[in-house]
Amino acid sequence: MNEWINESIFYHIYPLGFCGAPKINNEKKSVNRINKVLEWIPHLKKLSINAIYFGPIFESSEHGYDTKDYFMIDKRLGTNIDFKKVCKELHKEDIKIVLDGVFNHVGREFWAFEDLKKNREKSLYINWFKNVNFNEKSPMGDDFTYEGWNGHYNLVKLNIMNKEVMDYIFEVIKFWIEEFEIDGLRLDAADYMDRNFFECLNTFCKSKKNDFWLMGEVIHGDYKLWANEKMLDSVTNYECYKGIYSSHNEKNYFEIAYSMNRQHGNFGIYKDLHLYNFVDNHDVNRIASTLKDKKHLYNVYTLLYCMPGIPSIYYGSEWGLEGIKHDGLDDDLRPSLDINNILNKNEKLYLHIKKLGKLRRELEVIRNGDFSEIVTKNFQLIFKRSYNGKNIYVVLNLSDKEEKLEFRIGDNKKLVNRLNEDEIIKVLEGKVSIMAKPYDSKILEEQET
Repeated sequence: MNEWINESIFYHIYPLGFCGAPKINNEKKSVNRINKVLEWIPHLKKLSINAIYFGPIFESSEHGYDTKDYFMIDKRLGTNIDFKKVCKELHKEDIKIVLDGVFNHVGREFWAFEDLKKNREKSLYINWFKNVNFNEKSPMGDDFTYEGWNGHYNLVKLNIMNKEVMDYIFEVIKFWIEEFEIDGLRLDAADYMDRNFFECLNTFCKSKKNDFWLMGEVIHGDYKLWANEKMLDSVTNYECYKGIYSSHNEKNYFEIAYSMNRQHGNFGIYKDLHLYNFVDNHDVNRIASTLKDKKHLYNVYTLLYCMPGIPSIYYGSEWGLEGIKHDGLDDDLRPSLDINNILNKNEKLYLHIKKLGKLRRELEVIRNGDFSEIVTKNFQLIFKRSYNGKNIYVVLNLSDKEEKLEFRIGDNKKLVNRLNEDEIIKVLEGKVSIMAKPYDSKILEEQET
């Protein structure tokens, strides 16, 4: 159905931050900031990016996840016409578009909640929201209370299984598909939503566009509870997100090897899923700030691009930009960037990721290959991807010392390091002997001698 997804390399943009929009939406008129995306298209093409996941883009009060109007682009970003032009240009460049579907909750300025505040028991929208109670006061000063998402009362939880609410959400999605020709949705806070909703969502979206992609934000739990034939196509792979940075920080490749094998090995529980892989995003510290040793950035991204699943780059992290939360605020994670003036950029990392993108697009075995673990040590890891008789071996060394590694493959073969094609590794009687340089990664393609 959505076969395009396994060919995809995602770029994740948080629009309000990326475009330098004011933190609070006090705009009287729309300001076209979203066209900034167009300046970045040549950069995205150089990175082999062919899909963008836009964080919240619709009219909100503050950070985008407190929606006011699902049918309007946020005034701080521009108009629907402005965004439509951006979508058209991205599609011209064969870049797919996935939007943040924030349907678990709305902001307090959402029109139906405004009606509830005004008309109380007489409101036609009482049942649109969870646990409305007129016998108590809310922490926000209302003379009634309601359920806020995760205890945040500025995020009013929708009663998504209410038929009127569901019909309204589907009208919103229909509008987005018809107006902007979007290719998929990322469902915010999917692990807090009634999973029955996703069955209805799947049926509706696939009826409108049969290759439409549905991905859910899921932090913990069995991913198949959300991602299966009847519900979502994929979820955020937080297990491997943690495993990637932790393996490098703790110098323990057993952790990420265990997760990859558990998910995608011979008896892997998610072998039939294309999980959404990432090493940072708008909610967590930048990977360059998370790693204890920035020399490990290269191995981190080699892992991201070569492991099973769909890789995603968070805007700016291709240059090793740093950013951490301060006092619970995400501002440093969501900066405005000028493509012509990126400060403190790591050009070597950018070129490494550029090469990884090119190889992923060239080598079907990286995108579709089965996973098998070959060598696992605390400081070294080798795994294989196999597809249609083709094999590649990914070799990682996080040590600051050179290390000799050995394993066996078929006779009459040689291995070419596709990250450095001058390096050809001979195979003697099926035995491979590799010298792994400090902090180094290799992508070895198996070829006939």
